[in-house]
Amino acid sequence: MQKKLCVIGLGYIGLPTAVMFANSGVQVHGVDLNEKAVSMIANKQLHIEENGLGERLEQAIDSKLFTVSTQPVEADVYIIAVPSPINPDNTANLEFIRTATASIVPYLNKGALVILESTVPPKTVENVMLPELRKSNLILGEELFVSHSPERVIPGKIFEELINNDRIVGGITPKSAEMTKELYKTFVQGEIHLTDATTAELVKVMENTYRDVNIAFANELAKIAETIDVDIWEAIRFANFHPRVNIHLPGPGVGGHCIAVDPWFLVELSPENAEVIKKSRLTNNGMPKFTAQKAQSLLEERGIQNGNITILGLAFKGDVDDLRESPSTEVIKELQNLSLTVVSFDPHIKELQHPTQVATIEEATANADLLILTTDHTEFKNLNPQTLITKNKKPLVLDTKNALNRDKWEQAGFRFYKLGDGKNKGLPSI
Repeated sequence: MQKKLCVIGLGYIGLPTAVMFANSGVQVHGVDLNEKAVSMIANKQLHIEENGLGERLEQAIDSKLFTVSTQPVEADVYIIAVPSPINPDNTANLEFIRTATASIVPYLNKGALVILESTVPPKTVENVMLPELRKSNLILGEELFVSHSPERVIPGKIFEELINNDRIVGGITPKSAEMTKELYKTFVQGEIHLTDATTAELVKVMENTYRDVNIAFANELAKIAETIDVDIWEAIRFANFHPRVNIHLPGPGVGGHCIAVDPWFLVELSPENAEVIKKSRLTNNGMPKFTAQKAQSLLEERGIQNGNITILGLAFKGDVDDLRESPSTEVIKELQNLSLTVVSFDPHIKELQHPTQVATIEEATANADLLILTTDHTEFKNLNPQTLITKNKKPLVLDTKNALNRDKWEQAGFRFYKLGDGKNKGLPSI
């Protein structure tokens, strides 16, 4: 018999996952508490940006294999893909997980499978989900099967990676893991590795923590490079020619729903054993302030007090519309704390979602003394600086992502600076 699937949470992970299953022939019902998002999806409109999602959503709705509402329905399989953010004190907020799990309990029947896709601290399945699921009065591991299969995709390439990446599946019992593997084989071409739920939880958090620690290392190197006349981007490129070295890249901070969040799960879990992890988080969290102070010093070197700054990019990474944990917004806060006037522009964020945001790049740059590139959108890489008209006849540009062409910007009359570049310290424009 064809299984029916219910996906709880229709955000950046849940919606693409639901659409993939529907377009693979599975009957899927999607659930989200956001009534506007549900209405838009039902009308084949997107509330998030992702390459290829629009066409796939239209296909799924037209096939009548994908329906949406704000309430769960009876199904054979439930996938929970809701947020797992951190609180202001950097502890995990698992109420979305708990609430989503509780919401499906009235609909569970014998033989049902519940899969958690959200990235969570180890022991979340055991300590948060299972107590809620026991309220169904179904015997866990015999009548009700539970597993954790964390998403491992990157915004902008979600569909490609949903299909091709390996998956980790951790079940509360071997049968739970096997049932989950069979489900994902519907479209996953990568290998599916089976383990227990807690190991799967740890693996996903480990993966993102590794990247965070590596980026913190790169950010420390960038600070050092500025003091010793070295371009860190050049140095990292050379170092990575070594067959056993893979240094990540520096930047104005770390954003997104995973890398900037997940390491705190391990710090909370075992603070006495997570010293490097915590230090790395603090290093990366400190980069927006470092960037703002660098911007202020560049302005002061030119005799500009209380200058006007344009932030190019609000999304946490290039070519997406995702603002979650974006370092750009933290850079803006730090600049404003220094009494600098800030406007921002992002071509991927269509609705104005930030108080400093304006609708056009012309409006954003009109009064600029300094432009700071914080997001490496393709539109910015391809931007012709000759077309930019600024009140300051010799404006500055600070590239925090090594995304802009120095020669092109200097030829357009800009003084060009780059985060982590102590070799080329804003040489006079050509």
